[in-house]
Amino acid sequence: MIKDGFMYIAALLFIASVLVFLPRIFKGPTAQKVFKFAPPIVLIYLGLMFFCTIKLWDLDATGDAYNALKNPILYAMLFVMLLRCDLKKILRLGPKMLIGFFSATLSIGLGFVVSYAIMHGALGADAWKALGALCGSWMGGGGNMLAIQAALDVPESSMAYALVMDSICATLYVMFLLWAINFSEKFNKWTKADTKLIDSVGAALEEEAKANTQPLVWHNIMILMGSGLIVSAVSQLLGTQINKVLPFLDKATWTVLVVTALGLIFALTPFGKLRGTEEVSNVMLYSVVALIASRADLSAMGNAPAWLFTGLIILVIHVAIMIVLAKLLKIDIFTAAVASLANIGGTATAPVLAGTYSSALVPVGIIMALLGYVVGTGGGLIVARLMSLFG
Repeated sequence: MIKDGFMYIAALLFIASVLVFLPRIFKGPTAQKVFKFAPPIVLIYLGLMFFCTIKLWDLDATGDAYNALKNPILYAMLFVMLLRCDLKKILRLGPKMLIGFFSATLSIGLGFVVSYAIMHGALGADAWKALGALCGSWMGGGGNMLAIQAALDVPESSMAYALVMDSICATLYVMFLLWAINFSEKFNKWTKADTKLIDSVGAALEEEAKANTQPLVWHNIMILMGSGLIVSAVSQLLGTQINKVLPFLDKATWTVLVVTALGLIFALTPFGKLRGTEEVSNVMLYSVVALIASRADLSAMGNAPAWLFTGLIILVIHVAIMIVLAKLLKIDIFTAAVASLANIGGTATAPVLAGTYSSALVPVGIIMALLGYVVGTGGGLIVARLMSLFG
């Protein structure tokens, strides 16, 4: 069992790099079909969840290394990705994104109410309080959950089960969406979604990047990595300080806002035209996914089966409603998936999913995730009161 933090990080990145490189080794038609169904980013999730579950590394002993790297690399990735952003083009996407976001919010709330109506007998007395706090998190973020926990006076013992449910169900759901986004053409054809606008925006932003004929040299990679990391460090310091003055958003949200602002500002300068933003941001993206997946210990499922089953019911209801609404409203898979993860995953994962579709559309994931903080606390409290009607 790996207990050394550096060995843990080295093992993660080595495993991730091998899995990413597999499509370049196995190029036959059968292999290509396999990689189309299970692309490298999904293989990373599955592989590292497996190694975590068989205890290849000690979660407690390697926790400091994980905490020291995961968010800093995530923020650096967001900054580098945002260097390719043209906000004027992003804003052309219009109201469909808002429709997708609020559809996801309402379907999550309904999922909590229905699942509690089915499972309340197995969850224990007053479980609706802990689920209400978790609903706030799944509509918004951690700050919303803490606000609802305080408002409803939820004991830590109840929150422990909810957090296990959150950790495992949300992790599996992220993996599911990363897999599903690869079937965008089939899904969009089935829903008859008009993707001309989003495709044109993504293509225009991608084309601008490709039109850059500067050679990719190691100097570019070095400056992009260095600037990404220093922006990440400075933004975390600023996020902490701003949170002390304006505590209505948590420090992680303020950090994302600072990173976003700096990324959008630098995107307007010659620095934003540097060749290599896609390559560097992709390395960071896969590293973040590897880190997230490395904490998904599926053996913990045995500790709270009723809660985990409740979480699965919520997700099934949510996905079913989103699919029906996508069909009725002709919503494309990018809008539906990113809106869904903007609620459930927030600023930590929605931009990651958006980036796998098109790194130029990362700002969409950030904007939708930030909307969740506006509705999370009120939405979670309303859902909690509805669940309390079942006893």
